[in-house]
Amino acid sequence: MASFSHEGLNLAYRQEGDPDAPAVLLLHGFASNIRVNWVSPGWFLTLTEAGYNVIAIDHRGHGASDKPHDAAAYTPAQMAADALALTEHLNIRKAALFGYSMGARVAAFAALKAPERFPVLVFGGLGIGLVKGVGSWTPVAEALRAPSLDDVTDPKGRMFRSFADRTGSDKEALAACISATRQELTAEEVGRIRQPVLVGVGTKDDIAGSAEELAGLMPNAEAYEIAGRDHMLSVGDRHFKAEVLRFLADQRLFL
Repeated sequence: MASFSHEGLNLAYRQEGDPDAPAVLLLHGFASNIRVNWVSPGWFLTLTEAGYNVIAIDHRGHGASDKPHDAAAYTPAQMAADALALTEHLNIRKAALFGYSMGARVAAFAALKAPERFPVLVFGGLGIGLVKGVGSWTPVAEALRAPSLDDVTDPKGRMFRSFADRTGSDKEALAACISATRQELTAEEVGRIRQPVLVGVGTKDDIAGSAEELAGLMPNAEAYEIAGRDHMLSVGDRHFKAEVLRFLADQRLFL
């Protein structure tokens, strides 16, 4: 792990593989971190063995990065700017951008902000929820602020509180984050994402929304159903890994 500074925050990142190879920048999901989202499920190994320069960032509020408790620090645009700042810190001219769940939302904002820097995109664990929303997250914020998991009754709240407890996260920072990061894009804004995009969502994912519907809004997007997987298990699915490798190989000329 290494770190850099952006907007007064110290942000952690990890880089593996040939620094001269095509780059892939990974953006993890809410309440997760580099280790849980990308190392343990085997993504670093999968992508480095395929010949990529692999970089991942711990979002602000997560992992080894600084954890402000002010919700104003957690807009998707600010987190997208963190990703762009990391590529500048590492002198990476362009990279495939692969985000999962919240990371996919951040990736969409980054794709609109800097299309020349991020010419290839993978959105995992987020479909049309990017536009239509993914339900109420107030119970999740309340669950994160509850004295203990035993005090949480909401199913989604229990899922994320349990996950935050397992990852040893700063729950107040996560509550602030979830209050600000659910900002949607309009269908028209998504339609301006002209880069090649792969949208992968589990068939049992009840959070992300339809991959097909989101892909249909973009001129160069394709959808992939991760068979039999829910929101938490889709990220490590071996068939999804194979599809991402296939997609990246097809787009390698852009990198």
